[in-house]
Amino acid sequence: MSKAIIIVDHGSKKDESNQMLVEVAKLFYERFSSKYNIVEPAHMELAEPSIEDAYSNCVKRGANFIIICPFFLGPGRHWQQDIPSLALEASVKFPGTNYHIAKPLGIDDLILDLLEKRLSTCTDNDFSCPACEGTLRAGNL
Repeated sequence: MSKAIIIVDHGSKKDESNQMLVEVAKLFYERFSSKYNIVEPAHMELAEPSIEDAYSNCVKRGANFIIICPFFLGPGRHWQQDIPSLALEASVKFPGTNYHIAKPLGIDDLILDLLEKRLSTCTDNDFSCPACEGTLRAGNL
C-alpha cells in the first residue's frame, strides 16, 4: 500500500492564508519525508487546490491510500460531514484507492505550548511587535 497525506484547511479569499497551508505542507514533507513521501495541500472551498485535485495528485504520484489530515482545531461539521463527503466524491473517480480522515488538531499539549509561545511573543516584547503595531490588534492606535 502506497500512502499519501493531504493536509486540508478551509480555504480563504486571502492568498496569504492559502499560501500558509502550502508552506505547512512543504515543511511537513521536509520534516517527515522518510515516513510520508507524498504530501499535498488542499482547501475545502474558496481556493485551489481542492480536495479532489490533491487526491488526484496523490494518485498520479503512486498513492492508493490517502490520509486526509484536517488543519482545523475542533471536530465540527467540516470534519464530520464536509470533508468526508468531498473525500468520497474524489475517491469514486479513482477505483482501487481508499482514504481515511484523521482527527482535527484538538486539545493537545503541543497546542498548549504553541498558544503559550504566541502569548510570550506579546508579553516578552511589552506588547509591541511589527505584526500588530498600528493595527486594531494592538488596541493602542
